[in-house]
Amino acid sequence: METFRFAAPYELPTYPFVVPPDIGAVTRRRYPVVIVGGGLSGLTLACDLAQRGVRAIVLDDDDTVGARGASSRGICYAQKSLEIFDRLGIFERIAKKGVTWSVGKTYSGDSEVYGFNLDADSISVQPPFINLQQFYIEGFLVERIRALGSVELRWRNRVARIEPHPDHVVACIETPAGDYALEADYLIDATGANSPIRNQLGLDAHPSRSTDRWCISDVRFEKPLPTERWTWIDAPFNDGRAVWQHLMGDEVWRIDYQMAENSDPEAISRPEVTGSRLRRQLGPDVEFEFVWIGPYQYRDHLLDEFRHGRVFFIGDSAHVVCPFGARGGNSGIQDAANLGWKLALVLEGRAGDALLDTYHAERRAATVENLEVTSRTARFLAPRSPAEHTLRRAAIALARRYAFARPLVNTGRMSIANPYPPAPWLPQGACSVQNVPLLAADGQPTRLVHLLRDASALLGLWFEPSPADVDAALQAAERLPVRLVAIGGTTRLPTLGDPSGTLARHLGAAPGTLCLLRPDGYLARRIADADPDALADAVATALAGSRALEPA
Repeated sequence: METFRFAAPYELPTYPFVVPPDIGAVTRRRYPVVIVGGGLSGLTLACDLAQRGVRAIVLDDDDTVGARGASSRGICYAQKSLEIFDRLGIFERIAKKGVTWSVGKTYSGDSEVYGFNLDADSISVQPPFINLQQFYIEGFLVERIRALGSVELRWRNRVARIEPHPDHVVACIETPAGDYALEADYLIDATGANSPIRNQLGLDAHPSRSTDRWCISDVRFEKPLPTERWTWIDAPFNDGRAVWQHLMGDEVWRIDYQMAENSDPEAISRPEVTGSRLRRQLGPDVEFEFVWIGPYQYRDHLLDEFRHGRVFFIGDSAHVVCPFGARGGNSGIQDAANLGWKLALVLEGRAGDALLDTYHAERRAATVENLEVTSRTARFLAPRSPAEHTLRRAAIALARRYAFARPLVNTGRMSIANPYPPAPWLPQGACSVQNVPLLAADGQPTRLVHLLRDASALLGLWFEPSPADVDAALQAAERLPVRLVAIGGTTRLPTLGDPSGTLARHLGAAPGTLCLLRPDGYLARRIADADPDALADAVATALAGSRALEPA
């Protein structure tokens, strides 16, 4: 029997425990924001708040990033998430360490059914996807938070229970140096799928677990393979079941094998069993070593409400979807980007509490869409009825010859920035704006998300405005949480260049149009005639009716 090699395990960073100043304090301390959980969504929110200068604390019961004993976990980071990371200042590190890809191929049996190139519709500075092990992203976020200041990271601080109140939340915390309690204006639960806070509050997440079983194999090959996403619907080397193949950082391949529903998780993860599958796939002469092997089973859940008073749920504590198309971790990152700017504005007194309610409305709608998309993928890959089996066979057969049938072959619709439906604060709905390259006034290249770094609230992109309109609008803008920037033209506004007209076409903006962007990169409103009243009304609407809080 062949003996398979294992690479040395990853050494995760260890962060020191520091005795919190709250222990032994005479009075209980109050903090604007307390984030419970130092995983992907919690750290993204912490970094977002740190960049906005909001004072916050992250409480994590561990002293490292990632998951001990696991390797890759989340690996695929979509363009919207990469744009968020660009705004937060860690994208360059991710791009350097990770693997950029845009080409995917889908196989049935031994033949290719169809392929795609996600670059075709992209105008962003960021690529469609970068693959990188999740613990690297979390580590980059920790270092960036430390550099920004204002947010304190407290390791080995376990939240034992919380006590919600109308105007604050009390968190009772256990540490190696003793217990303490603190108060938070707002508490964010980012503790993950098994959230103890959610359980303590008795909130039903409506969980379901698929009978579908999989085995993850993180493998390093001596011979390089193409940097593409390959999927098999019915791989001959995996007993006619599905397989995913992705390259990650450190030249490690993540290969996911669909297993029989009645398979034993321990048995399918043994090195000799996994190695035998790899041999059937790659042949007897390919040299490789294992980095990690682990079984998993799909599950999903969805909270009815993402906000409960002053407690907010983000990431897996609020929702879990099947990982088809990388819609899990990316959704948590985007939860954080949605909530961060809203918390900052409310804490600054520049928006009312109603703005925070829009977090639930927008992000739950996004999760419902993701659940619907991933559910269709799951049923295509594991049909449950004769009719579903017939549909799958027909779709595969037609896709080999006809382009119209290829979208029916569903091996995972890749994660996108979910559009938000029309709402009182979004009369036209909202779509994400790609990170288009621009030219600064000195002719140096810049990009859209760098403007969002500096936006105090909303960002008004005014395309070739007339000087007279600008003079009138500037007086109104002084009383509003909005920053105006001209795209082309000559006015008193800061001006950027869009020489190819890419941004104007992307936003559907004719000369004179003002596009109101939110700090999370969503288009809130397009204004054809930007007089002062129209601007004030648009800003108030986008902030969920917060016009009464405009400074005098």
